[in-house]
Amino acid sequence: MDDRNKVDLTGQQLTVCPEWLEGQTALEELWLDDNQLSTLPRTIGQLTQLKNLSLYHNRLAALPASLWQLHGLQTLNVSANRLTILDDGIGQLTELQMLDLGHNELTRLPEAAGNLQKLRFLYLSHNHLTTLPASLRNLSQLIYLNITDNQLTAVSDWLGSLTNLIELRLYGNQLAQLPTTIGQLARLRELHLMDNQLVALPASIGNLGSLRKLDLQDNQLHSLPPSLGSLTDLTDLNLRNNQVTALPEAIVNLKKLRFLDLRANKLVALPVNLAELPHLEKLDLRWNRLAYQPEWLSQLVQRGCTVFI
Repeated sequence: MDDRNKVDLTGQQLTVCPEWLEGQTALEELWLDDNQLSTLPRTIGQLTQLKNLSLYHNRLAALPASLWQLHGLQTLNVSANRLTILDDGIGQLTELQMLDLGHNELTRLPEAAGNLQKLRFLYLSHNHLTTLPASLRNLSQLIYLNITDNQLTAVSDWLGSLTNLIELRLYGNQLAQLPTTIGQLARLRELHLMDNQLVALPASIGNLGSLRKLDLQDNQLHSLPPSLGSLTDLTDLNLRNNQVTALPEAIVNLKKLRFLDLRANKLVALPVNLAELPHLEKLDLRWNRLAYQPEWLSQLVQRGCTVFI
């Protein structure tokens, strides 16, 4: 890209956009991060060649309707502002591949967000969302979805439609259960669910055959489904600070497991077959209720596995 088609005004302490920007109709990239902008001029809609617009860390409480005229936008970053509402106009930005709405004050997303069918990355973290529109099922190209630190109490069955997801972050919500359709996310490699209120996992979680990292720390799980043993690509399993009393025997099938964190549960015994996990590098058993220390733990230590108990 010609540098003449790019303007970077990051960290200039701007309170308004410079008037000379209005004439820059050939601009393809505009960076206005780390300023003090509380509004955008309506003339922003004249920059119809823009592909990348970044407004990170300003003071924007709303976005002008003219912004939705930038039909060629591929990335839009409005994170760390003061947005309380996003209107249906966002659905006109059908070329968007990355949308960052994180660290705002949004309480809802418009149904029109489902029109953004080319989106690959969607960041919604640190807002006040209690529900999500069902239209998000149409975002079939998403590979990364971050909805952390909101107020979600449930995620609906439409989640299973996002079959290209590679990484899903849902931690810091109030989820009590997961939809069974989560098992349809066959390409998922990372699933981050810590700091929720999960009491059980659906058996369908065993269908996530590509999963490598599963973080369930700080939930209320009492048991784990035997289908967990089908996650044969899993390398990291974090169950810290739950209520788990026993591990399924099928855990022996997790032959690629490297890190297993079982701290602060209610385990009184361990399956002998834990010693058969050939790649285990770290096993953390602290703050459980083990009646005794199994002899095979010393075998793990001798082969180089770090064991905390």
